Amino acid sequence: MLYDNTFLALVFAAMNESVAFAAHNHLTCIEKAMADAKAICRAKKARLTTLRELVLELIWQNHEPLGAYQLMDMLRERYEGNVAPPTVYRALEFLQEYGLVHRLSTINAYIGCSQSQQRDHQPSFFICKECKKAMEVNTPRVTQAIREIASARQFSASKGGAVEVIGLCNSCSRNGRSPQQKDL
Repeated sequence: MLYDNTFLALVFAAMNESVAFAAHNHLTCIEKAMADAKAICRAKKARLTTLRELVLELIWQNHEPLGAYQLMDMLRERYEGNVAPPTVYRALEFLQEYGLVHRLSTINAYIGCSQSQQRDHQPSFFICKECKKAMEVNTPRVTQAIREIASARQFSASKGGAVEVIGLCNSCSRNGRSPQQKDL
């Protein structure tokens, strides 16, 4: 059964491992993400150019997902070269290919991968509609359940599997807003 107590305990434990919605020294997140990116690119003999590195750094400025055009505007302030949509999209494509960022389809934005060293992890995302922060959680049992259901229905999934949940983080909930059933 998908929603048994063991499963829910695993999801809550995974959520508690994430610092996205908790007060923390975010500089450590940025430093770890940049070090991981350099190590991954070095190991795979991929070129982490100045532009790609800057895009990744901008994405990691906080836990709020950023759209390509937001990134483009931010890049114009910090990058010497030509910044056009294809340039930004190529950088994002590279970062996705090497597992350094995720694209959140429901909000058409990008977020840094907090588990980039685990290449084949199975993420789910909790996205707060108020503060716009997002939390990545490794949920292999959710992905396994999706695969089993797809297989039972003779559906061959070729891509996807990440679950994106939009709602309110604890902080925003405490500040007076609670999600309405129609919001879910």
